[in-house]
Amino acid sequence: MAGQNVAEFLLERLKAWEVKTVFGYPGDGINGIVTALGKGGGPRFVQARHEEMAAFEAVGYAKFTGQVGVCLATSGPGAIHLLNGLYDAKLDHVPVVAIVGQAARTSIGGSFQQEVDLPALFKDVASDYVQLVTVPEQLPNVLDRAIRIAHARRAPTAVIIPSDVQELEYSAPTHAMKMVPSSLGAAWPEVQPDMDAIRRAADVLNSGKKVAMLIGQGARHAPAEVQEVAELLGAGVAKALLGKDALPDTLPFVTGSIGLLGTRPSYEMMRDCDTLLTVGSSFPYANYFPEPGKARGVQIDVDPTMIGLRYPYEVNIVADGGAALRALIPLLERKEDRSWREDIEGKVSRWWGTMRAEAMVEADPVNPLRVFAECSDRLPASAIIAADSGSAANWYARQLRFPSGVRGSLSGNLATMGPGVPYAIGAKFGHPDRPVIAFEGDGAMQMNGLAELITVARYWQEWEDPRLVVVVLHNNDLNQVTWELRAFSGSPTVPMTQELPEVDYASFAAGLGLGAVSVDRPDALGSAWDEALTATRPFVLDVRTDPNVPPIPPHATLEQAMNAAKSALRGDPNAWDFIKEGLKTKAQELLPGHRK
Repeated sequence: MAGQNVAEFLLERLKAWEVKTVFGYPGDGINGIVTALGKGGGPRFVQARHEEMAAFEAVGYAKFTGQVGVCLATSGPGAIHLLNGLYDAKLDHVPVVAIVGQAARTSIGGSFQQEVDLPALFKDVASDYVQLVTVPEQLPNVLDRAIRIAHARRAPTAVIIPSDVQELEYSAPTHAMKMVPSSLGAAWPEVQPDMDAIRRAADVLNSGKKVAMLIGQGARHAPAEVQEVAELLGAGVAKALLGKDALPDTLPFVTGSIGLLGTRPSYEMMRDCDTLLTVGSSFPYANYFPEPGKARGVQIDVDPTMIGLRYPYEVNIVADGGAALRALIPLLERKEDRSWREDIEGKVSRWWGTMRAEAMVEADPVNPLRVFAECSDRLPASAIIAADSGSAANWYARQLRFPSGVRGSLSGNLATMGPGVPYAIGAKFGHPDRPVIAFEGDGAMQMNGLAELITVARYWQEWEDPRLVVVVLHNNDLNQVTWELRAFSGSPTVPMTQELPEVDYASFAAGLGLGAVSVDRPDALGSAWDEALTATRPFVLDVRTDPNVPPIPPHATLEQAMNAAKSALRGDPNAWDFIKEGLKTKAQELLPGHRK
C-alpha cells in the first residue's frame, strides 16, 4: 500500500495472522499504533483499565481459545505494568505476544523521560523471544517470529517498537544480503511418540496392579484417549489444577484435583498406587507424588524441557498426549481384577457426598463452600469458569464438579491475585456466545476486579451471550493469607494486615448498570444463582461469607492442625469461631456414610 507506515503495516500483519482482538491501554509511546487503530480496519482494540489487566485479558483469551493472545502498552510505566500478566503466561505456558512502545531512537541512551531499557526488562519474562525493531524492514520477521515462537513454545514474547519507527514509511525487506524476509502461517505438527518407548511404557503399565493417572492441561485435547486408557488399566485419574477441565468430574473414576487444594481420593490414590502414568502435567509438588521407589512411572509430555522433572519416571516420552495414548492403547492389557478401580470409585462417591455435607454446614452468615456447591448444581454445559487466587481457588478446586464441556482456569503457577475478572473478560471476547463465571475473593476484587467491572460495563452489549457472572466472597478478610498464618506459622491473624475495608460490591456494579444482588442468607443462594445465570446483562453476586470456615485440605497434616491450634492459643481474636467451624466441617467426613 502506497504511503503505508510501520504502525499500519503492523495492524495489517496482525490481521493476516488472524489476530482479532488486542487488549491494551494507550500512551504517547504508541501514538503511531493508536493513530493507525483509529483509522479502522485493524484488530478489535479492547481498552482495559490498567496494562496489567490488559495482559491478564490476553492470557485469559489465550487460555480459553488456544490462540495467541496479544496485549499492547506504551513505553516506560506501561511496559512495566504488563510484567505480572506476562509472568502469569510464562509460568502457565500460555502463548501471548506483547507489543510495546519505546522512546524515539534518537533519545535512547540519553536518560529521556520514560526511557527504560526494555530489552533488559523483558529479558526474563519473554526469554524465548524479545526484540527491538529499529528499521521498517525488520518488522515482518520480528512480528512473525514472535507469534510463531509464542505458539510453538507456549510462552510470552515481546516486540518493542520505538515511537519514531512506528511513523516511518513502511518498506519491505529487499532481496539483498543482511535482509531477513518472512512469511505468514505455520502448519503445526502432532508430535509422534517413539514406538520403542511406547512398548517399554506398555510393559510398565501392564505389570502394575494399582495404576494411578495424573493429567494436566496437556491432556485437555485427548479426553477420549485418557478415558480408554483408564478403563483398560482400571486406573483412577487425578487432575492437576490447570487440568481441572481436562476430564469431567462426573466420571466415577476421576478423583479430582491433587495437591494442597486437592481431594482426599487423589491423595490416597497417589499414596497407595504401585504405578503412575502422567500425561501433560508439570504438577510441581513432590510430596503429593508416590514415594520414590514405591511406584513405577511413565510420563508423556509434548515439552521436552518438562519431561522427567517431577518424579523418577522409568519411561519418559516426548510426544503429543493424544498421539502417545493412541499408540499405547493397542499394547495395553485390560486388567481383569477391578478391585483397585472399584475402591477408587467408592472413595470418589463418598467424597462428593462429603463435599455436599460440608457445604451445608451452618456458618455466619453464609458458608463459602455452599456458594460453589449451588453453582455446581446449575453450571451451564458451555460455561467458562475463572477463579482468582486465594480461598476462592480452594473451593474452585474441591467443590466445583465440572461436567463435560465446561472450561476453567486460574493463575496456576504464579498464583497471583487479581486475574479472575480480566480472565473472564478475555474469555468473553474469545467466546462471546458462552456464559462466563468469575469467582473472586474480596481482596482480589478490591485489587483489580472493581476497576475491570467498568470494562465489562463498556463492552458487554457486544457479546452474543451477555452472561458474565462475578461472584465476590465478601468476608472483609485476606482469608487465604490468614489461614496460611494459622496453618503454616502457628501465628494468630494480624488484623492491620488482614482486614479489608467494607465495600458494597453490588451497589458498585448496579451503579455501572450491571445486574447485582447481595446475599447474606444461605437459603437465598439458590435463587440468587438462578437470577444471575438467567440475567440479560453481566451480574455481580455479592455474598457475605464466613471467614472462619477453614480452607484446610482433607489430608491436612498433624503439624498444620497443631499450628492452627497454636495460633488460637497465641490470641487469635477469631479462635473460637474458626475452631467451631473447623470441627463442624471436619465432622462431615466422619459421619456414617462418609467414612473413607
